[in-house]
Amino acid sequence: MRRIYSIIAWIIAGAVVVQAASIAFAMGGMAHFIQEGGVIDKALVESRQATFTGDLGFPIHGIVGGMVIPVAALLLLIVAFFVKARGARMWAAIVLAAVALQITLGYSITDMPYLGLIHGANALAVLLTATYAALRIRRSNVIGAEAPASNAVAT
Repeated sequence: MRRIYSIIAWIIAGAVVVQAASIAFAMGGMAHFIQEGGVIDKALVESRQATFTGDLGFPIHGIVGGMVIPVAALLLLIVAFFVKARGARMWAAIVLAAVALQITLGYSITDMPYLGLIHGANALAVLLTATYAALRIRRSNVIGAEAPASNAVAT
């Protein structure tokens, strides 16, 4: 179960990287489109037609952030209840809370654009907490394997 916990935590961390890459791709493509004389208005956005390079980054960002990461964070918490390691549940809960905050901020950006500042910073919090959860389980696994050997030699 420790391995599954670690894999899910790494999936969350990797998905945050995909999030950053996809939104950078989308915004870069949109900036290029505008510099070349293109216009982005409500009609273009609502038509959902790919009109510029990078347009695919927006749905990737939405799917990964709106479905993949939340499901993975929930699975991490569920698996944490079966992992016999101190702090596994706490760190899974912290990851899930950071993801919940991230989703709330992401859907609130259109009403309050300044929340984008917190949304970007919180993405780093999701990345760091998921990475720490994965590394922590791996370290406790190594420590748990070394402890019995040390006790056996000392006895």
